[in-house]
Amino acid sequence: MANSTAVRAGHDMQKFFDVAVDPGVYRPQEDSWLLAEALTASGIAVGARVVDMCTGSGVLAVHAARSGARRVHAFDIDPVAASCAQKNARNAELDVNVRLGSFDDARRAGPFDVVVCNPPYVPSDNVPVELGPARAWDAGPTGRLVLDTLCNNVFDMLSPGGTLLAVQSEFADPQLTLSMLTARGMSAAIVDSRTIGYGPVMSSRAEWLENVGIARTGQRTERLVVIRADKQ
Repeated sequence: MANSTAVRAGHDMQKFFDVAVDPGVYRPQEDSWLLAEALTASGIAVGARVVDMCTGSGVLAVHAARSGARRVHAFDIDPVAASCAQKNARNAELDVNVRLGSFDDARRAGPFDVVVCNPPYVPSDNVPVELGPARAWDAGPTGRLVLDTLCNNVFDMLSPGGTLLAVQSEFADPQLTLSMLTARGMSAAIVDSRTIGYGPVMSSRAEWLENVGIARTGQRTERLVVIRADKQ
């Protein structure tokens, strides 16, 4: 693919795979691998109808398809990301239904057995209004612009007995995610986590995060968590 960058998964992934990342599309990194590992460990994709929300490059949709999902759908509101995900699925010779759309669109396309989501969750001093690379991580002052939408919609997106797997940062209040999902009648818990050093985005706003009380003074690591919620 012209003007794209290949990314290879690492760490404890049972399968390694490459995806190409077009300019302007979120580059898979630690949160992507952590969520993919949790999906593999859970085994819930096998034979399931899976939807990957905020798909970006499509890395998780590709992984779900390779993990034995019966059918995989992927949604993103950014046409550049949706195009990139479609190309990655096609190059991997996988049948993934990539669509340009929102949570409302995905809800209408459901229900699904599994929802996976690596949403934007980085707190920012503004609410993003334009599409582009920053929209893949900036999520407003609390980091919950998309997380709250996910929590409010996922129950209706899932079939009975269905499961959500989502990844987020400690800075976007995982306990609130758990509380919102539990309030909808789901059983929710943190099932995996990893502490990583700040990358370029977090480093650039470290002082702001400290000033608004989100991060501790001098903090330069963040804890990523995978949350699983099951619909009874």
